[in-house]
Amino acid sequence: MPLVTLPDGSQRHFDHPVSIIDVAADIGPGLAKAALAGKINHELLDVSFVIENDVELSIVTAKDEDALALIRHDAAHVMAQAVQELYPGTQVTIGPAIEDGFYYDFARDERFTPVDLENIENRMREIIERDLPIQREVWDRDQAKQMFAEIGEHYKVEIIDAIPADQQISIYRQGDWFDVCRGPHLPSTGKLPKAFKLTKLAGAYWRGDAKNQMLQRIYGTAWGDKKALKAHLRRLDEAEKRDHRKIGKALDLFHMQEEAPGMVFWHDKGWQIYLTVQQYIRDKLHSSGYQEVHTPQVLDRSLWEKSGHWDKFGDMIFTTSSENRDYAIKPMNCPAHVQIYNQGLRSYRDLPLRLAEFGACHRNEPSGTLHGLMRVRNFVQDDAHIFCTEEQVLSEVLAFTDLLFEVYRDFGFEDVLIKLSTRPEKRVGDDALWDKAEKALEDALNARHLDWELQPGEGAFYGPKIEFSLRDCLSRVWQLGTIQLDFSMPTRLGATYIAEDNSKRAPVMLHRAILGSLERFIGILIEHYAGDFPLWLAPVQAVIMNITTKQAPFSEHVAKTLQGNGLRVVTDLRNEKIGFKIREHTLHKIPYLLVVGDREVREGKVAVRTRAGKDLGGMSLDECSACLKSEVARRG
Repeated sequence: MPLVTLPDGSQRHFDHPVSIIDVAADIGPGLAKAALAGKINHELLDVSFVIENDVELSIVTAKDEDALALIRHDAAHVMAQAVQELYPGTQVTIGPAIEDGFYYDFARDERFTPVDLENIENRMREIIERDLPIQREVWDRDQAKQMFAEIGEHYKVEIIDAIPADQQISIYRQGDWFDVCRGPHLPSTGKLPKAFKLTKLAGAYWRGDAKNQMLQRIYGTAWGDKKALKAHLRRLDEAEKRDHRKIGKALDLFHMQEEAPGMVFWHDKGWQIYLTVQQYIRDKLHSSGYQEVHTPQVLDRSLWEKSGHWDKFGDMIFTTSSENRDYAIKPMNCPAHVQIYNQGLRSYRDLPLRLAEFGACHRNEPSGTLHGLMRVRNFVQDDAHIFCTEEQVLSEVLAFTDLLFEVYRDFGFEDVLIKLSTRPEKRVGDDALWDKAEKALEDALNARHLDWELQPGEGAFYGPKIEFSLRDCLSRVWQLGTIQLDFSMPTRLGATYIAEDNSKRAPVMLHRAILGSLERFIGILIEHYAGDFPLWLAPVQAVIMNITTKQAPFSEHVAKTLQGNGLRVVTDLRNEKIGFKIREHTLHKIPYLLVVGDREVREGKVAVRTRAGKDLGGMSLDECSACLKSEVARRG
């Protein structure tokens, strides 16, 4: 009979199988009323789940972190029920909980409208008020297919067909409505807080395949209480204001157009930011012992087949042909870097060899996933590959993490989330090698006293990896940096070195990036700073404005002086009122506004204002230059 161990170490014995809700009731009626689910061996389960063996159990209530996933999953089901009650004949397909919310894809001839979303929200509140019990049932596969076919849910029949034969067909019912779902779910719809909001409509292909039917997706967000919902909606509103596409247009940074989907047309100011970011990384890499290389944009198909990329990424590779040969427009840089490594005989004395490239890559991303700078088809990575011995892995990972944190700090990011992904079920290399690689990554993180989360089984088939994510000013998380150990590609592509004992060995290949895609990183910077870039990143750092035409010659002298000191400065000598000029350049988010009038000409000074409206008074050209250069040097 089961022995249940609780998080505080206390134990409860039962002389018969017992459900999670019964355990909660045995602890106290208050806990039973608050119980939303249970957690056994890291797995969330319904409160109706029956415990037959000894387990460690924690009862999940609304105050627990795990409750949010349940709330969002239930909100999706309640939304689907509301849609089918209001719009009979609509088919529901797939509806998961996602970060901060949920969505469901629907097949319906008529288009949903914003008014429909309001109606659906109101019906969801009614369903919550009904407090319908949510019950799990296990159906026979043929019975399930027949039932869904009879009610016209053809997508559900496809979903059932895709479930492996050895898995149960799990059905969740709330009132008369039911759906195929693995669960778990709340005990009843009445447990779902009314802290939700349907946020937007979008199109989505069935199973993400453009060859399939286009469905209608309804997104929503759900939280534990109305205060949290309100705070999230404020963040969404702020994110809308910070949308890099809007700011990019307002500040004349870049544009995109249909003739080149997913590819960026950089304007002068945007390109200046791009070059500043690129040169900063280039300087960091050079001082850290990297060699910068440049490899061809088009490579023979056979190389991608040898590396394994053709089979894994074939649908995303742009291809071309010439003289009866097939070529790939490179989607990544690693196989080309191995070709450089393979030129000449390598010794252990040559290692580590660090090869870096600002390599332009092309990937045929589905058109529906493209999103400004954040998801593009043509991008440049701050890509590098380190070829080293097994013994050098730890020191190279340590050096990389030190560099990564220095870079993130300079860009103004202090909150970094780290995940260590270990061996997946399907992998290459023996367990001893994986043990050594995983330990090296773990030791590197612990040596720097870093907090990190383990992701068992999430490593690449060729080796474990560390992922680094940034949290921006709106608490959004962006996965950027990575370092991956690769035991496979060097062997596939014939990379070797002569070891100290004169044996021939394959090097370990470390794939690493700090920013990832420069395009995406600049999009993140635009939104993080809302276009108010720190001085070192600002495309125009100062503008000199004359009050009347008499000050034009001195204004041009000021500009040349500051430009000669390495500052990005422009002049505005238009015959406009100075107030108009100040307002305009403030809207353009130029950090410093330098005003020149008759007094400034006489004294050889400029009147300095910031874009925030602070008056710094008069400064000589040397003082102004020193002030700006000092701020540039401080970076983050």
